Amino acid sequence: MDVEKEAALFREEFNRLRAEIGKVLVGGETQIDGVLTCLFAGGHCLLEGVPGLGKTLLVRTLSETLELPFSRIQFTPDLMPADIIGTNMIVEDEKGNREFDFRPGPIFSNLVLADEINRATPKTQSALLEAMQEHTISVARTIHRLEEPFFVMATQNPIEMEGTYPLPEAQLDRFFFKVLVAYPTRKELAEILERTTKRDIPKGEKVMDGHTIRHWQAFVRDVAVAPQVTDRAVAMVLSTQPTASEATAMVRKYARFGSSPRGAQALILAGKVNALREGRFNVSFADLKQAAKPALRHRILLNFEAEADGVTTDNLIDDILTTLGA
Repeated sequence: MDVEKEAALFREEFNRLRAEIGKVLVGGETQIDGVLTCLFAGGHCLLEGVPGLGKTLLVRTLSETLELPFSRIQFTPDLMPADIIGTNMIVEDEKGNREFDFRPGPIFSNLVLADEINRATPKTQSALLEAMQEHTISVARTIHRLEEPFFVMATQNPIEMEGTYPLPEAQLDRFFFKVLVAYPTRKELAEILERTTKRDIPKGEKVMDGHTIRHWQAFVRDVAVAPQVTDRAVAMVLSTQPTASEATAMVRKYARFGSSPRGAQALILAGKVNALREGRFNVSFADLKQAAKPALRHRILLNFEAEADGVTTDNLIDDILTTLGA
């Protein structure tokens, strides 16, 4: 395998997929890059932003550019786990014999949109845990394997608290990235109106299929990581732990718990994707710095003092990066 040619082809296809999504979505380069990084790293993505910023549009446009089955689950307080994973039904054959027949739910798809995920109860949210981590579903002692690639994209609204249930820490930890969707600029808002108030609304074209995505997911993992880069990722994650010797004074004061080892995995894998995008086959400190906030912001739990002082997890990550000289 010619690594340089493969890396160049990856960069070309990544940019092509990005451009097709950009035909529909105005601005949002950071959000697009975050979602695509999750896709090629083999992780899941949580999009957070106020209503109307194009979170669902981004996910739907991604599904239009990939030749993969797509399903959307609208999370509501009365949604049950069986509505997501499916259930066993009693069926009767021509001879009158009855048996259980499994009817798959919408989770059995390659791309799954969990829209407004924090509107469902923790019991229903937990139905995604096994699927996101193991890529399997267990029903009545039978394990059903999900088809690869399997990618969950969830959205949530951070300002509307009535009728919502905060995601449990175990659920949050399964998301590779948490991407914050920013409000558009004046120029971007004008472009949104220009594109969406005419008769012809742009659409993205198909760019790649499931086989190609699986190939690139495997190729990403072949990117080299030097020991000092791995050590920096370890130091970044340990610095989020308030009881660790590596923790900064700000982390000790405001953090309740720090990132799990999944945070370090996300830093390295996201760094590999970013290295390939920039034409390199090795991960740099800069790649880790770029991945730090989306990889760690949802894996750090703040205490009451942080809430009182208006301190965010992004503030803690900035402090960690400054201390490490990143």
